[in-house]
Amino acid sequence: MLDILIRVVIIAIALMVAVMLVPRVGFEGELWQLGLIALVFGAINAYLKPILKAVSIPISLVAIGVVGLVINTVLVLLLAFIARQLEIDFTLAGWPPGDLDVDVIVAAFLTALVVSVVTMLLSTVRRIAPGI
Repeated sequence: MLDILIRVVIIAIALMVAVMLVPRVGFEGELWQLGLIALVFGAINAYLKPILKAVSIPISLVAIGVVGLVINTVLVLLLAFIARQLEIDFTLAGWPPGDLDVDVIVAAFLTALVVSVVTMLLSTVRRIAPGI
């Protein structure tokens, strides 16, 4: 149980870093809403990401990891859509609502990149110093 809580906190930190660093990505809400978004993103990653990775193995062999970022981009778009359904203000270049355009996809891609890097760094620190 503690491991799941730590993962949710890591994802929440990574999402806040992405909101601060990536232009046109916004979150306006309370801390519990950020925790809820992190929990949803953790569930999306736990259940959908392995399936998408397995389906994309042949493409991944050719593209050398680019497919992983594309998958994460799609998952960030899904997170923004679900957040909207939960009435939480997490937007990517004003989406959702509105049209899914290049600005939205770029914002989702950059968010996925930042979240991946921050999550990797925090997870590495956690493995090096297990008491943290």
